[in-house]
Amino acid sequence: MYQVTLEMLSMTTRDGIRLDADVYQPRGKDSETFPVLLMRQPYGRAIASTVVYAHPRWYAAQGYIVVIQDVRGRGSSEGEFKLFATEVDDGEDSVNWVAGLPGSNGSVGMYGFSYQGMTQLYAAARRPAALKALCPAMLAYDLYNDWAYEGGAFCLQANMAWATQLGAETARLDGDVEAYGALAAASRNLPIHDDIPSQPEVLANLAPDSFYHDWLENSQGDEAYWQSLVPNLTDVDLPMLHIGGWFDPYLRGSLNLFHRVASEDSPLRMQSPQHLHVGPWGHLPWNRRVGALDFGPEAVSPMDQLQIRWFNQFLKGMDTGLLAEQPVQLFEMGRNRWRGFDRWPNLQLCADAGAVVAYRFESNGLAAMGENYGHLVKMRGETVEADYAMAEDVIVHDPWRPVPSQGGHNAFPNGPFERGAIDGRSDVVTYTTEPLGEEIAIAGEIAIVVHCNSDSPSFDICAVLSEVHADGQAFNFSQGYLRVAAAEKLTDDDAYRVALQSTCISIPKDHALRLSISASGFPAYAVNPGTGQHPNVTAQIENQVITLRILTGEVAPSMLVLPLA
Repeated sequence: MYQVTLEMLSMTTRDGIRLDADVYQPRGKDSETFPVLLMRQPYGRAIASTVVYAHPRWYAAQGYIVVIQDVRGRGSSEGEFKLFATEVDDGEDSVNWVAGLPGSNGSVGMYGFSYQGMTQLYAAARRPAALKALCPAMLAYDLYNDWAYEGGAFCLQANMAWATQLGAETARLDGDVEAYGALAAASRNLPIHDDIPSQPEVLANLAPDSFYHDWLENSQGDEAYWQSLVPNLTDVDLPMLHIGGWFDPYLRGSLNLFHRVASEDSPLRMQSPQHLHVGPWGHLPWNRRVGALDFGPEAVSPMDQLQIRWFNQFLKGMDTGLLAEQPVQLFEMGRNRWRGFDRWPNLQLCADAGAVVAYRFESNGLAAMGENYGHLVKMRGETVEADYAMAEDVIVHDPWRPVPSQGGHNAFPNGPFERGAIDGRSDVVTYTTEPLGEEIAIAGEIAIVVHCNSDSPSFDICAVLSEVHADGQAFNFSQGYLRVAAAEKLTDDDAYRVALQSTCISIPKDHALRLSISASGFPAYAVNPGTGQHPNVTAQIENQVITLRILTGEVAPSMLVLPLA
């Protein structure tokens, strides 16, 4: 372990903007040089992502120069902060600058989660020669699909919370006491009940330049705005340690990136090692207790030690044994242990290996009225023993009292919670298996296929998958959301695939699985007005009642599809 000193240093970007950084320097022998670890972040460099990582002093004590930099327009750095707009140029300039610091050996690695994960990809896009390894965690490769929207629905609670936080920080830097107070208050009691819930007055009036307004305006993923923000990793080849959480809102982004750089059939596939670790965590903190459950001592984050091993391997040339380990490490909830895989267990691979199980929805038409009326029945090939040849479960979404979001990956706080009160609502339809005759392990991608229709021009499908304990308590472990648009001509044969959050969990014998479906999940997602008009511009007074009919049985085989491990 090295003794560590701290000093503040500044660099100048190619367009003349000063960026400030805290530099943690290990005190070695007179001629000793060290690799550099760089984190670029927008929250004030003193925080240094210590909400999930060890302090930079600890990393420096392992024999690294650690640089925590305020991005443009944040902290004490000069310039105007505009979400991700300058991170490619500034990232390249910063990597080249830290590589030349006194005591540096010229090799640079980057680490950080969320925004700090994205700055790694933007810096890598220019392929600076000094950049040798990355540890991107909990990020969005595709900002539209992996962050701002899910299944076409605006992620209201998460987006508004982040916008008010960044808006308050801008007001603080500007010395605007009144704006800071109003935005800080709004961040702790989100203004989700304004006339147009997606457009709160506090952001319109006090943060008019916020990214939030761009995200609302650009509501389609194929627009140029979103495409310009996808990091261009063409011809980039760097070893990456990908880090995610089962209850993180950006897990689909971490997995999207991993698939693109690690899958054999991807045009962006990299030759350098790509490892993936996913723990039982929400966005923060990374600890054993998440939501209402304790996942045991193995769930305490090992990421600091793992990142040092990663950087020792690729920045110091040490044989840490990492390359002999299975590249995919998933925390298996239930058994509360880490499991190794040779590759990500996606549904297609599991199907090819015969390790997929499907459960068909069965009901007597009263699955919204009680937990005993809707069933998940295991399918064997194309046959299933069914009590009901066909039934129709009807739920009515009342915008005055939308089904609330609770836990999962896109509601705050993240994590598993007991769902009994929500599942007991008559606007939530539930399908439950019999108690399992043997333990099953689920690992990878989950999906449902729902045959449904509605008289409304647009409707939402919110699906939550839970583990039902022997005492009847149900704890969610995966969920998904889909916004269905232009539905005026739906027929009884219309089927919709909803991707649920990937997971790794073991369900013990005598427990059961329950799938809950509703037409809303507020405030995690903006309420669908049911008119065909986008909720981003619809006033509450315009919202309509939505009737959703879910078809079950042999004629319309709505089903849950699970990958087994």
